[in-house]
Amino acid sequence: MVRSVVVGVDGSASSEEALEWAAADARRRGLGLRLVHVCEQSLLGPEVTDYCAETLEAARERVGRSAGDLQVTTELPTGSVIDAFVGESVTADCVVLGSRGLGGFKGLLIGSVSVGVAGHAACPVVIVRGSSGAQHGRVVVGDDGSRCAEVALAYAAEQARARGVPLQVTYAWQMAVTPSLPVAYCAMLEKSSEQELRMAAERLAAWREKYPDVEIVGEQVVGHPAEALIKAGQTADLAVVGTRGLGGFASAILGSVSRTVLHQATCPVAVVRPRPEQG
Repeated sequence: MVRSVVVGVDGSASSEEALEWAAADARRRGLGLRLVHVCEQSLLGPEVTDYCAETLEAARERVGRSAGDLQVTTELPTGSVIDAFVGESVTADCVVLGSRGLGGFKGLLIGSVSVGVAGHAACPVVIVRGSSGAQHGRVVVGDDGSRCAEVALAYAAEQARARGVPLQVTYAWQMAVTPSLPVAYCAMLEKSSEQELRMAAERLAAWREKYPDVEIVGEQVVGHPAEALIKAGQTADLAVVGTRGLGGFASAILGSVSRTVLHQATCPVAVVRPRPEQG
């Protein structure tokens, strides 16, 4: 069965941006499109139920004007918004959400629903901020050699292939060398850094072999990984991160890098974790 791109719709401007992004993604990759509007249990009543149904229908009609042969389905669950989308993620190709819904606070760049779903979903979660009209012609992804970075890079390569654009793989490193450290210790750190850079280059070569039809460009940057990805995302159509890198704590829902990029990047951000079957 072909998986669908699941998109959350709630009538807000942010969800309309997400709907536009999701429909384009489904068309490019030959997937179905599933529109989901969650009627929260605490708000249920005849008027609210009617409003929910009307919101979902309006989204379906919006997509239908240019759907072509795109297979569109709808779902109107009740209950917790986060729980509903986490449930959808089990069988979805990806879940697409706006950066803020109708319940978002204007001072927040990313709503609590977006963060909650990104932290618990079984599939990639794409958070869309801003209009998808501007096209820069590249996808960027962070690499630190972790398992989460590996599956993030695979998703990024698929996105770049579908779009016909280059993929930039960013490896950021920080060298903790100060004049007060012993010379021998500085030399050891420098040797370790050289080894890490060599391993990053070897991983890049392996990905080029795996995706010969995708132009993969490597970028090695001295600096914090989150800052490097946020900067790269300023001229990208999509930034892709893993849920946690090598420095993440097992108990953390999202690592510090993915959380920072999610909150500060100006382009759509995909947060990717290994599916259960991927280990």
